[in-house]
Amino acid sequence: MTPQVEPTAEASRSTPLVLVVEDTEPVRALIVRTLTIDGCRIAEASTTAEARAQLSQHSPDVVVLDLGLPDGSGLDLLRQLVSVGVPVVVLTALGKEVDRVRGLQLGADEYMVKPFFPKELAIRVRRAAAKAHPSDLPVVHSGGLTIDSGSREVHLHGRPVALTDREFDLLLHMASTPHTVFSRADLLRDVWHSSPEWQTSATVTEHVYRLRRKLERDPTRPKLIVTVGQSGYRFDPLQDLVP
Repeated sequence: MTPQVEPTAEASRSTPLVLVVEDTEPVRALIVRTLTIDGCRIAEASTTAEARAQLSQHSPDVVVLDLGLPDGSGLDLLRQLVSVGVPVVVLTALGKEVDRVRGLQLGADEYMVKPFFPKELAIRVRRAAAKAHPSDLPVVHSGGLTIDSGSREVHLHGRPVALTDREFDLLLHMASTPHTVFSRADLLRDVWHSSPEWQTSATVTEHVYRLRRKLERDPTRPKLIVTVGQSGYRFDPLQDLVP
């Protein structure tokens, strides 16, 4: 059974305005096409000066930001955007650990490295936009399990399930893309904003164990959060949950 994602009525009509700041025209065109297909409105800039001019005219819901711009540091623009509360998805060729950490420490909501998958970019942009409008966050239903992104509450067959913040983030991340295999490194990066070099993958294993104890009918034979060989974990939406 595939989980249903039910946005609010307001969210279903939402067409977030995304400012795309990218100096390479073919890359910018791909980003614009991807986000337009996903239902976003678009403003474009190829330099920091153009970006600031756009910001003086528009109030974007999200900015997709390249850090390697021809007329200034994308990091300076990132600082400016974060200071006024605009969600930022960094999309850059700077993929070293130190670059990722710096971008996230400066306040980027998402950090993606080129080359990128267009569908993943669309998902991350939508997620960043939702952070700015918590009431628009979806509710994920999977069998008897309900995950409310706005209130950050989980219910199992109508009864609340007490989760830590990290347990909630991990569950929501996996449940939002069911049947997808996530490696422990993937989850460290996307949920913990870390990596195996900075934090042991056993952290993920322990949190999965805790979720299973709270959600599975038989935690020793899990059917909701499944181990996939040595690859990682997969969220399989099923009815076989603790009643």
